[in-house]
Amino acid sequence: MKKARLENLVVYLMLIGAATIIIFPIIYVFFGSLKQPNELFAYPPRLLPKGLFPGNFVHAWGANPFGRFILNSLIVSTAITLGQITFSALAAYAFARLRFWGRDQLFMIFLATLMIPGHVTLIPAFLIVKKLGWIDTYAGLTVPFLATAFGTFLLRQFFLTIPQELEDAARIDGAGRLRFLAAILIPLSRPALGALAIWSFLGAWNQYLWPLVATNSTSMRTVQIGIAMFLLEEAGTSWGVVMAGAVLVILPTLLAFLVAQKQIVKGITMTGLKG
Repeated sequence: MKKARLENLVVYLMLIGAATIIIFPIIYVFFGSLKQPNELFAYPPRLLPKGLFPGNFVHAWGANPFGRFILNSLIVSTAITLGQITFSALAAYAFARLRFWGRDQLFMIFLATLMIPGHVTLIPAFLIVKKLGWIDTYAGLTVPFLATAFGTFLLRQFFLTIPQELEDAARIDGAGRLRFLAAILIPLSRPALGALAIWSFLGAWNQYLWPLVATNSTSMRTVQIGIAMFLLEEAGTSWGVVMAGAVLVILPTLLAFLVAQKQIVKGITMTGLKG
């Protein structure tokens, strides 16, 4: 009994240490955004500010069109999230429920695309988007990411846990495949859909390289590029303002994660129940 408690204590201490290492930079940036410029480089360094200084946030919001950056990121992230949920659900249903020749082999090939680094497809994707005239448009920022092999895999694994008898009963009652998917399978799959939604949103929100390549005008930039632009403008002058801009970017994703963390854990856990 004592050995089990000691093992649990060691595990908890390791988890607390790992969580501290991960969270500390975020805490430091948050408190740094509230410091006066002369406090950031004071020695010895202080984590907490002597007094709250909201001027960093005012400067960060006004120095660049941050409102436009955030709006662009919201539009792009929401469109990508909805697209990935829709197309992943349709593809996952096909791989989990339909019977056709070469299904399993096709699914393996589909999964193999997860091993291809995104940088490899960057140039071909850019050439296609340029040929279609989508440079500096929302279509160019969203369409290449509307489908994902990871989302298909995640939802397929969850769909496999739903009893086949439910679909058989729905078919007897006259429901087609799409009606069964929309009326029964999707509502039962809310944990997996919630996990995929927050995963997709965070991935789209944190994109940097593709929006940098696919946009030219400042009005179409996203928040990650806005931070980089702001950092270049403010480097060596006011790091408190830079940190304030970073906090403005972090807050939406942090709030989204806190709201959906139970769905993420439940969805990922339940999708691994059946292969």
